[in-house]
Amino acid sequence: MPSLPVIAITLGEPAGIGPEIALFAAWKLRHEARPVLIGDYNFLKKLAAAINPEIRLLRVAKERLADIRSLVSTESLAVMDCPLSRGITPGLPDEANATAILNGLDLAIQGATEKYFDAIATAPIQKSSINAAGIPFTGHTEYLADKMQADQVVMLLSGRVTSPPDTPSQLLRVALATTHLPLKQVSDAISQASLMQTIRILHGALQNQFGIARPCILVSGLNPHAGENGYLGREEIDTIMPVIQSARQNGMQVEGPFPADTLFLPHHLNRADCFLVMYHDQGLPVLKYATFGQGVNITLGLPVIRTSVDHGTALDIAKKGTGLADCGSMIEAIRIAAEMASRKRAV
Repeated sequence: MPSLPVIAITLGEPAGIGPEIALFAAWKLRHEARPVLIGDYNFLKKLAAAINPEIRLLRVAKERLADIRSLVSTESLAVMDCPLSRGITPGLPDEANATAILNGLDLAIQGATEKYFDAIATAPIQKSSINAAGIPFTGHTEYLADKMQADQVVMLLSGRVTSPPDTPSQLLRVALATTHLPLKQVSDAISQASLMQTIRILHGALQNQFGIARPCILVSGLNPHAGENGYLGREEIDTIMPVIQSARQNGMQVEGPFPADTLFLPHHLNRADCFLVMYHDQGLPVLKYATFGQGVNITLGLPVIRTSVDHGTALDIAKKGTGLADCGSMIEAIRIAAEMASRKRAV
Protein backbone atom coordinates (compact mmCIF):
# COMPACT_ATOMS: atom_id res chain seq x y z
CA MET A 1 0.00 0.00 0.00
CA PRO A 2 1.42 3.44 -0.93
CA SER A 3 2.48 5.60 2.01
CA LEU A 4 0.29 8.54 2.93
CA PRO A 5 1.41 11.93 1.54
CA VAL A 6 3.58 14.10 3.78
CA ILE A 7 2.08 17.59 4.12
CA ALA A 8 4.11 20.53 5.44
CA ILE A 9 1.90 22.86 7.49
CA THR A 10 3.08 26.40 8.22
CA LEU A 11 1.52 28.24 11.15
CA GLY A 12 1.20 31.74 9.70
CA GLU A 13 0.88 34.57 12.23
CA PRO A 14 1.64 33.03 15.66
CA ALA A 15 -0.51 35.62 17.47
CA GLY A 16 -3.54 34.66 15.38
CA ILE A 17 -5.59 31.47 15.17
CA GLY A 18 -3.18 29.80 12.71
CA PRO A 19 -1.21 27.71 15.25
CA GLU A 20 -4.39 26.48 16.95
CA ILE A 21 -6.22 25.46 13.79
CA ALA A 22 -3.06 23.89 12.34
CA LEU A 23 -2.49 21.80 15.48
CA PHE A 24 -6.12 20.72 15.74
CA ALA A 25 -6.45 19.88 12.03
CA ALA A 26 -3.12 18.06 11.82
CA TRP A 27 -3.96 15.86 14.81
CA LYS A 28 -7.43 15.11 13.47
CA LEU A 29 -6.11 14.13 10.02
CA ARG A 30 -3.01 12.18 11.04
CA HIS A 31 -4.59 8.93 9.77
CA GLU A 32 -5.44 10.49 6.36
CA ALA A 33 -2.07 12.15 5.74
CA ARG A 34 1.29 12.63 7.43
CA PRO A 35 1.21 16.24 8.66
CA VAL A 36 4.46 18.02 9.56
CA LEU A 37 4.09 21.28 11.47
CA ILE A 38 6.71 23.96 10.86
CA GLY A 39 7.04 26.43 13.74
CA ASP A 40 8.30 27.08 17.25
CA TYR A 41 8.27 23.72 19.07
CA ASN A 42 8.13 25.13 22.61
CA PHE A 43 5.26 27.44 21.73
CA LEU A 44 3.36 24.60 20.05
CA LYS A 45 3.95 22.27 22.99
CA LYS A 46 2.28 24.74 25.37
CA LEU A 47 -0.54 25.36 22.93
CA ALA A 48 -1.13 21.65 22.38
CA ALA A 49 -1.49 21.11 26.13
CA ALA A 50 -4.15 23.82 26.22
CA ILE A 51 -6.04 22.50 23.20
CA ASN A 52 -5.94 18.76 23.83
CA PRO A 53 -3.63 16.99 26.31
CA GLU A 54 -3.69 13.90 24.08
CA ILE A 55 -1.78 15.67 21.31
CA ARG A 56 1.81 14.45 21.22
CA LEU A 57 4.58 16.32 19.43
CA LEU A 58 7.96 15.18 18.15
CA ARG A 59 10.62 17.87 17.80
CA VAL A 60 12.63 17.60 14.58
CA ALA A 61 15.63 19.82 13.91
CA LYS A 62 15.65 21.68 10.57
CA GLU A 63 18.87 19.88 9.70
CA ARG A 64 16.94 16.60 9.54
CA LEU A 65 14.69 17.68 6.68
CA ALA A 66 15.94 14.82 4.49
CA ASP A 67 14.87 12.29 7.16
CA ILE A 68 11.34 13.60 7.64
CA ARG A 69 9.52 10.73 5.88
CA SER A 70 11.01 8.24 8.31
CA LEU A 71 10.00 10.33 11.33
CA VAL A 72 6.30 10.92 10.72
CA SER A 73 3.73 8.60 12.29
CA THR A 74 0.20 8.46 13.67
CA GLU A 75 1.51 8.43 17.23
CA SER A 76 2.72 12.04 17.28
CA LEU A 77 2.93 15.16 15.14
CA ALA A 78 6.36 15.98 13.80
CA VAL A 79 7.33 19.61 14.39
CA MET A 80 10.24 21.07 12.44
CA ASP A 81 11.48 23.58 14.99
CA CYS A 82 11.72 27.19 13.79
CA PRO A 83 12.03 29.23 17.01
CA LEU A 84 10.41 32.66 17.21
CA SER A 85 12.41 35.71 18.21
CA ARG A 86 9.97 36.81 20.92
CA GLY A 87 7.18 35.34 22.99
CA ILE A 88 3.57 35.44 21.80
CA THR A 89 0.74 37.59 23.10
CA PRO A 90 -2.45 36.24 21.49
CA GLY A 91 -4.10 38.85 19.30
CA LEU A 92 -1.01 41.12 19.18
CA PRO A 93 1.37 40.44 16.25
CA ASP A 94 5.01 41.27 16.86
CA GLU A 95 7.08 42.41 13.90
CA ALA A 96 10.16 40.97 15.63
CA ASN A 97 8.87 37.52 14.62
CA ALA A 98 8.48 38.35 10.92
CA THR A 99 11.78 36.82 9.85
CA ALA A 100 11.11 33.61 11.78
CA ILE A 101 7.65 33.31 10.19
CA LEU A 102 9.11 33.61 6.70
CA ASN A 103 11.96 31.26 7.58
CA GLY A 104 9.35 28.60 8.34
CA LEU A 105 7.66 29.23 5.01
CA ASP A 106 11.03 29.03 3.26
CA LEU A 107 11.69 25.66 4.91
CA ALA A 108 8.36 24.36 3.64
CA ILE A 109 9.23 25.60 0.13
CA GLN A 110 12.64 23.94 0.28
CA GLY A 111 11.20 20.65 1.53
CA ALA A 112 8.49 20.57 -1.14
CA THR A 113 10.85 21.59 -3.94
CA GLU A 114 13.30 18.88 -2.92
CA LYS A 115 10.40 16.38 -2.62
CA TYR A 116 10.71 15.70 1.10
CA PHE A 117 7.16 17.06 1.39
CA ASP A 118 4.38 16.13 -1.05
CA ALA A 119 2.48 19.40 -0.52
CA ILE A 120 2.28 22.57 1.56
CA ALA A 121 -0.76 23.78 3.51
CA THR A 122 -0.49 27.26 5.02
CA ALA A 123 -2.27 28.98 7.88
CA PRO A 124 -2.92 32.74 7.43
CA ILE A 125 -0.17 35.36 7.71
CA GLN A 126 -0.64 38.91 9.02
CA LYS A 127 0.70 40.91 6.08
CA SER A 128 0.85 44.18 8.03
CA SER A 129 3.18 42.64 10.62
CA ILE A 130 5.60 41.43 7.93
CA ASN A 131 5.55 44.83 6.23
CA ALA A 132 6.09 46.60 9.56
CA ALA A 133 9.37 44.68 9.84
CA GLY A 134 10.52 46.32 6.60
CA ILE A 135 9.92 43.20 4.47
CA PRO A 136 7.81 43.76 1.32
CA PHE A 137 5.03 41.16 1.40
CA THR A 138 1.72 41.18 -0.46
CA GLY A 139 0.62 37.62 0.32
CA HIS A 140 1.48 33.93 0.32
CA THR A 141 0.59 33.53 -3.36
CA GLU A 142 2.98 36.20 -4.60
CA TYR A 143 5.73 35.16 -2.17
CA LEU A 144 5.59 31.52 -3.27
CA ALA A 145 5.57 32.49 -6.94
CA ASP A 146 8.65 34.67 -6.47
CA LYS A 147 10.56 32.10 -4.41
CA MET A 148 9.83 29.30 -6.89
CA GLN A 149 10.34 31.54 -9.93
CA ALA A 150 6.92 30.70 -11.34
CA ASP A 151 6.14 32.78 -14.42
CA GLN A 152 2.45 33.03 -13.56
CA VAL A 153 0.27 31.56 -10.85
CA VAL A 154 -3.49 31.35 -10.46
CA MET A 155 -5.40 31.66 -7.19
CA LEU A 156 -8.24 29.14 -7.05
CA LEU A 157 -10.67 28.88 -4.15
CA SER A 158 -12.81 25.83 -3.70
CA GLY A 159 -15.47 24.75 -1.23
CA ARG A 160 -18.65 22.80 -0.71
CA VAL A 161 -21.73 25.04 -0.90
CA THR A 162 -23.47 25.24 2.48
CA SER A 163 -25.27 28.61 2.33
CA PRO A 164 -28.16 29.38 2.12
CA PRO A 165 -29.02 26.46 4.43
CA ASP A 166 -31.29 24.57 2.02
CA THR A 167 -28.93 24.83 -0.98
CA PRO A 168 -28.19 21.46 -2.64
CA SER A 169 -24.63 20.36 -1.83
CA GLN A 170 -22.24 21.01 -4.69
CA LEU A 171 -18.62 22.05 -5.16
CA LEU A 172 -17.91 25.66 -6.04
CA ARG A 173 -14.58 26.69 -7.55
CA VAL A 174 -13.63 30.31 -8.22
CA ALA A 175 -10.35 31.34 -9.87
CA LEU A 176 -8.93 34.86 -10.13
CA ALA A 177 -7.41 36.58 -13.16
CA THR A 178 -5.67 39.01 -10.77
CA THR A 179 -4.88 38.58 -7.08
CA HIS A 180 -4.05 41.24 -4.48
CA LEU A 181 -4.22 44.48 -6.45
CA PRO A 182 -5.80 47.87 -5.81
CA LEU A 183 -8.97 48.09 -7.87
CA LYS A 184 -7.64 50.93 -10.02
CA GLN A 185 -4.80 48.68 -11.24
CA VAL A 186 -6.94 45.70 -12.25
CA SER A 187 -7.81 46.73 -15.81
CA ASP A 188 -4.18 47.41 -16.77
CA ALA A 189 -3.13 44.08 -15.25
CA ILE A 190 -5.40 42.04 -17.54
CA SER A 191 -3.93 41.49 -20.99
CA GLN A 192 -4.82 38.93 -23.64
CA ALA A 193 -1.54 37.12 -22.98
CA SER A 194 -1.94 36.95 -19.19
CA LEU A 195 -5.60 35.95 -19.37
CA MET A 196 -4.88 33.23 -21.91
CA GLN A 197 -2.11 31.84 -19.69
CA THR A 198 -4.46 31.92 -16.70
CA ILE A 199 -7.02 29.87 -18.62
CA ARG A 200 -4.36 27.39 -19.76
CA ILE A 201 -3.10 26.89 -16.19
CA LEU A 202 -6.64 26.57 -14.86
CA HIS A 203 -7.78 24.17 -17.57
CA GLY A 204 -4.70 21.97 -17.12
CA ALA A 205 -5.08 21.87 -13.33
CA LEU A 206 -8.76 20.94 -13.54
CA GLN A 207 -7.83 18.04 -15.79
CA ASN A 208 -4.62 16.84 -14.13
CA GLN A 209 -5.03 17.76 -10.47
CA PHE A 210 -8.80 17.43 -10.11
CA GLY A 211 -9.50 14.64 -12.59
CA ILE A 212 -12.06 16.49 -14.75
CA ALA A 213 -11.68 15.25 -18.33
CA ARG A 214 -13.43 18.16 -20.06
CA PRO A 215 -13.81 21.05 -17.62
CA CYS A 216 -16.35 23.80 -18.20
CA ILE A 217 -15.02 27.26 -17.26
CA LEU A 218 -17.38 30.25 -17.10
CA VAL A 219 -15.68 33.66 -17.31
CA SER A 220 -16.94 36.94 -15.88
CA GLY A 221 -16.68 40.34 -17.46
CA LEU A 222 -14.74 43.12 -15.77
CA ASN A 223 -17.29 45.91 -15.96
CA PRO A 224 -20.90 46.09 -14.74
CA HIS A 225 -23.19 44.12 -17.05
CA ALA A 226 -20.04 42.82 -18.80
CA GLY A 227 -19.55 46.22 -20.37
CA GLU A 228 -22.94 46.46 -22.12
CA ASN A 229 -21.41 46.17 -25.61
CA GLY A 230 -18.81 48.81 -24.85
CA TYR A 231 -21.08 51.36 -23.23
CA LEU A 232 -19.62 50.64 -19.77
CA GLY A 233 -16.09 49.77 -20.88
CA ARG A 234 -14.27 47.97 -23.69
CA GLU A 235 -12.23 45.40 -21.75
CA GLU A 236 -14.74 42.68 -22.61
CA ILE A 237 -14.59 43.47 -26.33
CA ASP A 238 -10.86 44.15 -26.64
CA THR A 239 -9.41 41.61 -24.21
CA ILE A 240 -11.74 39.04 -22.66
CA MET A 241 -13.86 37.92 -25.63
CA PRO A 242 -10.89 37.37 -27.98
CA VAL A 243 -9.20 35.20 -25.34
CA ILE A 244 -12.35 33.12 -24.81
CA GLN A 245 -12.65 32.61 -28.58
CA SER A 246 -9.00 31.55 -28.78
CA ALA A 247 -9.43 29.10 -25.89
CA ARG A 248 -12.46 27.56 -27.59
CA GLN A 249 -10.51 27.22 -30.85
CA ASN A 250 -7.92 25.28 -28.85
CA GLY A 251 -10.53 22.77 -27.70
CA MET A 252 -11.29 24.21 -24.25
CA GLN A 253 -14.86 24.55 -22.99
CA VAL A 254 -14.75 28.22 -21.97
CA GLU A 255 -17.77 30.54 -22.04
CA GLY A 256 -18.47 34.21 -21.36
CA PRO A 257 -17.94 36.93 -20.52
CA PHE A 258 -20.95 36.92 -18.19
CA PRO A 259 -22.05 39.81 -15.97
CA ALA A 260 -20.57 39.17 -12.54
CA ASP A 261 -23.85 39.92 -10.76
CA THR A 262 -25.58 36.96 -12.45
CA LEU A 263 -22.59 34.65 -12.86
CA PHE A 264 -23.35 32.54 -9.80
CA LEU A 265 -27.04 31.88 -10.45
CA PRO A 266 -28.20 28.23 -10.19
CA HIS A 267 -28.30 27.50 -13.92
CA HIS A 268 -24.59 28.41 -14.13
CA LEU A 269 -23.67 26.66 -10.88
CA ASN A 270 -25.18 23.41 -12.14
CA ARG A 271 -22.89 23.18 -15.16
CA ALA A 272 -19.67 25.00 -14.34
CA ASP A 273 -16.59 23.18 -13.04
CA CYS A 274 -14.97 26.54 -12.30
CA PHE A 275 -15.70 30.25 -12.51
CA LEU A 276 -12.95 32.65 -13.58
CA VAL A 277 -13.46 36.21 -12.31
CA MET A 278 -11.36 39.24 -13.06
CA TYR A 279 -10.49 40.45 -9.56
CA HIS A 280 -10.46 39.42 -5.92
CA ASP A 281 -13.69 40.93 -4.58
CA GLN A 282 -15.69 40.04 -7.68
CA GLY A 283 -15.88 36.36 -6.79
CA LEU A 284 -14.53 35.65 -3.33
CA PRO A 285 -17.37 37.25 -1.31
CA VAL A 286 -19.74 34.86 -3.08
CA LEU A 287 -17.55 31.83 -2.41
CA LYS A 288 -16.93 32.69 1.23
CA TYR A 289 -20.63 33.22 1.86
CA ALA A 290 -21.63 30.06 0.02
CA THR A 291 -19.01 27.76 1.59
CA PHE A 292 -19.30 29.25 5.10
CA GLY A 293 -15.83 28.60 6.52
CA GLN A 294 -15.09 25.44 4.52
CA GLY A 295 -13.34 27.11 1.56
CA VAL A 296 -9.79 26.32 0.53
CA ASN A 297 -7.28 28.51 -1.31
CA ILE A 298 -5.21 26.60 -3.90
CA THR A 299 -2.28 28.08 -5.82
CA LEU A 300 -2.02 26.75 -9.38
CA GLY A 301 1.03 27.18 -11.60
CA LEU A 302 3.63 26.39 -8.92
CA PRO A 303 6.00 23.41 -9.24
CA VAL A 304 4.56 22.11 -5.92
CA ILE A 305 1.08 21.67 -4.45
CA ARG A 306 0.02 24.47 -2.11
CA THR A 307 -3.29 24.95 -0.33
CA SER A 308 -4.41 27.33 2.39
CA VAL A 309 -7.38 28.50 4.39
CA ASP A 310 -9.76 31.03 2.87
CA HIS A 311 -9.74 33.38 5.89
CA GLY A 312 -7.44 35.70 7.80
CA THR A 313 -5.60 35.57 11.10
CA ALA A 314 -8.69 36.36 13.25
CA LEU A 315 -6.66 38.22 15.88
CA ASP A 316 -9.83 39.13 17.74
CA ILE A 317 -10.70 35.46 18.23
CA ALA A 318 -7.14 34.52 19.20
CA LYS A 319 -7.14 37.27 21.83
CA LYS A 320 -10.14 35.67 23.57
CA GLY A 321 -8.33 32.35 24.09
CA THR A 322 -8.17 28.85 22.68
CA GLY A 323 -11.11 26.70 21.68
CA LEU A 324 -13.03 29.40 19.79
CA ALA A 325 -11.49 29.16 16.32
CA ASP A 326 -13.26 27.31 13.49
CA CYS A 327 -10.84 24.73 12.09
CA GLY A 328 -13.02 23.72 9.12
CA SER A 329 -11.07 25.51 6.41
CA MET A 330 -7.71 24.25 7.72
CA ILE A 331 -8.99 20.69 7.81
CA GLU A 332 -10.18 20.97 4.22
CA ALA A 333 -6.90 22.61 3.12
CA ILE A 334 -4.85 19.69 4.46
CA ARG A 335 -7.31 17.12 3.13
CA ILE A 336 -7.35 18.61 -0.38
CA ALA A 337 -3.54 18.92 -0.38
CA ALA A 338 -3.33 15.22 0.46
CA GLU A 339 -5.86 14.30 -2.23
CA MET A 340 -4.02 16.34 -4.86
CA ALA A 341 -0.70 14.79 -3.84
CA SER A 342 -2.14 11.27 -4.06
CA ARG A 343 -3.60 12.00 -7.50
CA LYS A 344 -0.25 13.42 -8.66
CA ARG A 345 1.52 10.22 -7.55
CA ALA A 346 -0.96 8.10 -9.48
CA VAL A 347 -0.39 9.90 -12.79
